[in-house]
Amino acid sequence: MHIAIIGAGLSGLTCAHRLQAQGHEVIVYEKGEEIGGRMSTRQTELGGFDLGAQYFTASSSRFRKEVAAWRRAGWVAPWDGRLVTLDHGVAKAAGRTSGAGRERLVAVPGMASLAQRLAQDIEVRAGQAVSGLECHGTQWLLSVLCETVPVAATAGPFDAVVLAIPAERALPLLEPVSDIAVQAGGAHLVPCWALILGFQEALNLDYDGAWVQGSRLKWIARDASKPQRRPGEHWIGHASPEWSQEHLDDDPERVKEKLLKAFHEATGSPVNPVYADVHRWRHAQADRPLAADCCWDEGARIGVCGDWFAAGLDGSGRIENAYLSAMALADAMCAGQPR
Repeated sequence: MHIAIIGAGLSGLTCAHRLQAQGHEVIVYEKGEEIGGRMSTRQTELGGFDLGAQYFTASSSRFRKEVAAWRRAGWVAPWDGRLVTLDHGVAKAAGRTSGAGRERLVAVPGMASLAQRLAQDIEVRAGQAVSGLECHGTQWLLSVLCETVPVAATAGPFDAVVLAIPAERALPLLEPVSDIAVQAGGAHLVPCWALILGFQEALNLDYDGAWVQGSRLKWIARDASKPQRRPGEHWIGHASPEWSQEHLDDDPERVKEKLLKAFHEATGSPVNPVYADVHRWRHAQADRPLAADCCWDEGARIGVCGDWFAAGLDGSGRIENAYLSAMALADAMCAGQPR
């Protein structure tokens, strides 16, 4: 089959890899100039900052097998940073709800590097946003927009289409297939403001990451404590979903000011950064995931995957969810299908 995949995050790239390995012809469309989705690393003069996914764990046998292969290839490594819970500035041992006891892994030298490696043998068309899908008999045509062309171009025909994007972005494209649209409409993703801080002097904090309570921030991490990162006092903060939603459309400078204040309050450090910025994730994590592995319409040959599917796990929004959902969709597409 000739297959179009919309979205070059981990789920889209994983699905593309699996389908291509089964002999199908795959093209991935990504609206952004960078691939990886929330596996994003911001490059600055100080070094890289992991803006989105901070680390991942592996619980299912299928994902553990894949992670083992990534480790052998040198694509990922354990992160042994000391993680705590900060309760109004007081550091406490991280509890079970924070994933204590599970090995945490990161891509090296940055979270985005895993997506870049997965995309090496895949045709990815970055900077091309798919604005519409049109069914012609048993095939699909895509309306594609890019900055260099003032009107939408038509791509295709394709024998099948995969949407590996957040539910809210997938819904407008799913109008031709109402059954899947209804299913996808049951999911809901929440936003997250990310804070990026670089310091010239050490903060002398005795932890590398913390779940923060009683604050605008829910998570902070010293990025340079991860393996194969550039040395330095580089910190990431993630605001809580509630605060991010309330301030979703605020001026970024105002958001930066508020989150920097929250960082100082949480850590007790008065040191001011030499670099500070924020990034807004409109669809960061599912607070209402779908219990399924993925969605696949055999008749229409269109499917959806992503980290907003539970995919047999307890919860969603993790890298493992994205991987398992993508593999489940690829398996469904390959079952009994001509190549």
